Amino acid sequence: MNWIEALFLGIVQGLTEFLPVSSSGHLEIGNHILGLKNAGESNLTFTLVVHAATVLSTLTVFYKDIFSITKGLFKFENNEETQFVTNIIISMIPVAIVGLFFKDQVEALFTNDIIFVGFALLLTASLLIMSQLMKKTNKEINPLRAFVIGLSQALAVIPGLSRSGATIATGLLLGVKRERMARFSFLMVIVPVLGESFLELLKGDLSAEVSGIPIHVLIVGFLGAYLSGLFACKAMINLVSKAKLHYFAIYCIVVGLSVIILNGFF
Repeated sequence: MNWIEALFLGIVQGLTEFLPVSSSGHLEIGNHILGLKNAGESNLTFTLVVHAATVLSTLTVFYKDIFSITKGLFKFENNEETQFVTNIIISMIPVAIVGLFFKDQVEALFTNDIIFVGFALLLTASLLIMSQLMKKTNKEINPLRAFVIGLSQALAVIPGLSRSGATIATGLLLGVKRERMARFSFLMVIVPVLGESFLELLKGDLSAEVSGIPIHVLIVGFLGAYLSGLFACKAMINLVSKAKLHYFAIYCIVVGLSVIILNGFF
């Protein structure tokens, strides 16, 4: 992987992490187009780096919210901030189970399977359409709804099934207010991704010797993902509040069918 490829894939990751079109699916498509689909450990390392960049984008956009939540926690009382963090923790249970016990099996099954990515994009489109048709309500995120939303995030480990799309659509189908669900969806991913990044750093898997990718190439990919992620995160909050998810459903259908047809499934 050279720096131009890293920049391209980083921008793809940043844009698609927050837009409900599947960042992992688009990275697989990008790797396929660039001929990097069999790069093995190097692709896993790059994916981890650009995911960390989009988490930093989230921290940048929501820094006021995070500060407010942290301040509320240190009041040591059962307030809105404590309830929010409790729901975030509950939502992380499914993805923690998948990450700790089934990560390798899932990656082996779905990584580099470009046709499966196409079908997963069609599933993302279906979820977005169903959530768009859902009558607008104003329910709160309680522990049960947080757990169900967490299940959708755990399933989104499959490339092509959008994490933001699955979690936001699930929340809307459960009746959660649009603006509240977008905020919850973007904040709930911070701890899992940072946790995975920290574990990889401890193992030394981000070194150039292990990944085969020079450090300056990783930095270019990181910056591309971070800057494009800033734009996409802010844009997505606005789009969710205006109920315009069906445009992304159309996009997922077009890309999903194109991937399936061009790779000779039919």
